[in-house]
Amino acid sequence: MTGKPILWIVIPCYNESEVLPITAPMFLAQLTRMRDAGKISDKSRVLFVNDGSRDNTWEIIEKLAVSDPHYIGICLSRNRGHQNALTAGMMEARGHVDCIISIDADGQDDIRAMDAMIDEYRNGSEVVYGVRSSRTTDTWFKRTTAQMYYRLLEHFGGDIVYNHADYRLVSSAVLDSFANFHEVNLFLRGLFPLIGYKSSTVSYAREERLAGQSHYPLMKMISLAVDGITSLSVRPIRFITNLGVFCSLLGVAGIIWVLVRKVTGHLSVLGWSSTVCLILFLGGIQLISLGVIGEYIGKIYMECKHRPRFIISERTWVCQEREYKG
Repeated sequence: MTGKPILWIVIPCYNESEVLPITAPMFLAQLTRMRDAGKISDKSRVLFVNDGSRDNTWEIIEKLAVSDPHYIGICLSRNRGHQNALTAGMMEARGHVDCIISIDADGQDDIRAMDAMIDEYRNGSEVVYGVRSSRTTDTWFKRTTAQMYYRLLEHFGGDIVYNHADYRLVSSAVLDSFANFHEVNLFLRGLFPLIGYKSSTVSYAREERLAGQSHYPLMKMISLAVDGITSLSVRPIRFITNLGVFCSLLGVAGIIWVLVRKVTGHLSVLGWSSTVCLILFLGGIQLISLGVIGEYIGKIYMECKHRPRFIISERTWVCQEREYKG
């Protein structure tokens, strides 16, 4: 492309009062470096999205906006979760930018990779995925479960980029297309590959969190994994169907075996343990199957309500309202 693109760095924030004073100057310094290098326009901004934080994160964002016009912020009316907060930031930027880069506030993602992302964008890529080059900073448990999750999601038909989270560059054209996706159950790292457009990847090393605590404990990671699978694929439902057929065939085979034993006079009274084991096995399969089906029904229920995914209650800047509804 020609000219200097307008870039907004979109940063979801939830209870980031400890780390934000450290990382906010880093984001601004990176924005300034890219501007001075002639890669982006001076109209570029750092956009913070306060996701209903319970600490003084929003007060910090307001002070940052006063200190430098390149800082802007929006505040959601309540906590809506990382994916919805990121969506709110992207839709806020839509119509004002040539591209956005989404990144977490904790400083773990290498902000220097933004230079390479902008280079890829100027070379024609509409989506540039930030991909971790290694997981040496993760614990053995998190590294192993993450690898298992990516393989499981791929097996169930999810089209995602391996070792990519939510550090990515997205062009205005992709943002316009993404605005047509109205689903409530968001799994952004699986949605952008569905949108299409020319894409590329940039590798970077992930560091330790600079301050504060992670907002993605084990249960939230499991919840995100379930959302990813059920939002992108119906293969778990098909797996249940195949499992039901398999168990039915086993039952038919058992009935035939019992009849043959009775006709040949070899039928004897079997022990209760084998019967109990069979009942527990089939009962467990039924409960798991109901749980998976219930997960999909619950998502259908939420989608049918057509509730907004987010509501912006405050802004540090004045913008022209658009027809998009969150």
